[in-house]
Amino acid sequence: MKTTAAILLAGGRGSRMGGVHKPLLEVGGTTLLDAAVVAARAAGGDPIVVVGPADDAHADLIWVRENPPFGGPAAAILAALPLITGTRTLVLACDLPRVADAVRALLDAPFTADGLCLADASLRPHWLTGLYRTDALRAAAATMPDAGRDASVRSLLGALAITVVAASDDLAIDIDTWDDLSRAR
Repeated sequence: MKTTAAILLAGGRGSRMGGVHKPLLEVGGTTLLDAAVVAARAAGGDPIVVVGPADDAHADLIWVRENPPFGGPAAAILAALPLITGTRTLVLACDLPRVADAVRALLDAPFTADGLCLADASLRPHWLTGLYRTDALRAAAATMPDAGRDASVRSLLGALAITVVAASDDLAIDIDTWDDLSRAR
């Protein structure tokens, strides 16, 4: 039986939103972080490692920070990987208003090769909504200089054999601006 762990990315600057901590924004009566935690648990995520500033309300989760902070999502994934014990790793950005549906789409897709990630209607991959073989992530991470700091997620995952799971734009949307948040609400 495959085990699944989860890395939740919750440490960005929220610069397009004036520095707001996006994981604490509410959509549908719950924070984006809480929605991601629920989705990760529903997928069997154990452990759940959150990369970002620790939150006392979520003391039951494992918290880590990339060094230095704000090194980007690739650096965040690399910071969390040593704490991952599952054979598969769910990677989720904590700015997804429909995260439960997105995770369900990943779990319903055939898992092949090195993993899969969600894509919007134009088939643009959303690397930070993905389910990956942990050993493939570790192998890719080993090739990254400077612990992945300021590296693109594409440079981390681009060489892996990843199946793209097509989804509607409303399922693949993330919240980057106040207009995105208004639409999600």
